[in-house]
Amino acid sequence: MELLQSAADRRQHDYTKSFLKAFGFQVLPLTENIGHRAAVYVEEYALSRGLRAGDALIAATAAENDITLCTSNVRHFKPIKDLKVHIFKP
Repeated sequence: MELLQSAADRRQHDYTKSFLKAFGFQVLPLTENIGHRAAVYVEEYALSRGLRAGDALIAATAAENDITLCTSNVRHFKPIKDLKVHIFKP
């Protein structure tokens, strides 16, 4: 969802969808547990770290599915204790 919203035009939107499909990325459902955890993250980290709803949903999805989140966004994700984060520099 976050990748698609950043597309500047239809071509980039289609390219992003093709990329995700070609590399076998799985779209995970938004569950009640993910929504609840995201709300907790916003309450805990929005003021201190600037965590927004979209990033909270991404973090909650990774945590609830016990997967590592790969990101270059150190500021928002690193302080979340129950999240496995791999920081990379693009």
